[in-house]
Amino acid sequence: MRLLFWTGFWVFLADQASKYYILHVLQLKEGYPIAVFDPYLVFTMAWNKGVNFGLGASFDMRWVLIGVAALISSVVLTWLWRTPTASKWTYVGAGFLIGGALGNVVDRILYGAVADFLNMSCCGIYNPYAFNIADIAIFIGAIGIAFTDMGSAKKKRA
Repeated sequence: MRLLFWTGFWVFLADQASKYYILHVLQLKEGYPIAVFDPYLVFTMAWNKGVNFGLGASFDMRWVLIGVAALISSVVLTWLWRTPTASKWTYVGAGFLIGGALGNVVDRILYGAVADFLNMSCCGIYNPYAFNIADIAIFIGAIGIAFTDMGSAKKKRA
């Protein structure tokens, strides 16, 4: 569980530090993008009140989404607490997932929306969406848990 805690801690810290830098040092405002490595990396401020890709943003779902993140984090922690055979990579994946989820929860509490600022396009394909480090961590964590757990489940059945 220590591995989960430290992974989640560093993911959370990286996410919140990057958002602090974007919001309070660079003071990135909506509509004023900063081309870091255009078009591959552009800082573009977007406030996401909904879920992925802004779905449900027209509804006030802030507290519901905070509750969902807390519930999922609790379920993952409980599952790992009761699974003594989980691999170290499962704990790392869970740390990514929970650290990212808590990073977005803090945004919803402080700002009422998630601060998204990373925009990446490539190869003539324009990406209109922005995301943040927490979103990347949640994705990596979910995929990591799915694949590491599937591997241990196969071993148990054999």
